[in-house]
Amino acid sequence: MSRVFIDTNVPMYAAGKSHHLKEPCQRVILAIAKGELNAVTDTEVFREILYRYLHLGERKKGFQVFDHFYRLMAGNVLAMEEEDIWKARQLAEQNARLSLRDLFHLAVMFRHNITKIVTADKDFDSVPEIQRIDPLTFS
Repeated sequence: MSRVFIDTNVPMYAAGKSHHLKEPCQRVILAIAKGELNAVTDTEVFREILYRYLHLGERKKGFQVFDHFYRLMAGNVLAMEEEDIWKARQLAEQNARLSLRDLFHLAVMFRHNITKIVTADKDFDSVPEIQRIDPLTFS
């Protein structure tokens, strides 16, 4: 089973309020917990989780989401390396649709030869080397 990158929106929707992506993202999280999905993420995802919840003034909720996802992904968190910084900058020239955060995720994915990402973010569809797995179609 090839490795699949888990984007920030998956644990956040899974833990969030009622939303059409809540249950599909919970299925993804459950598949990871059961070992049915060979999932990895990166350090930037955890920074994004904390940033978002702290920005919203929801510290307790942010710490809960962070802690649960951290325990789930223990041993499968990829660190950003110096070469990823330059790669993200190069990717920024090639793809104006992706956010800076997404460019860093891509740089890490490319370095680790990961070609699949579970995310609701359709901007990843603009990257031909990457297959986006929409949580809505995850089974």
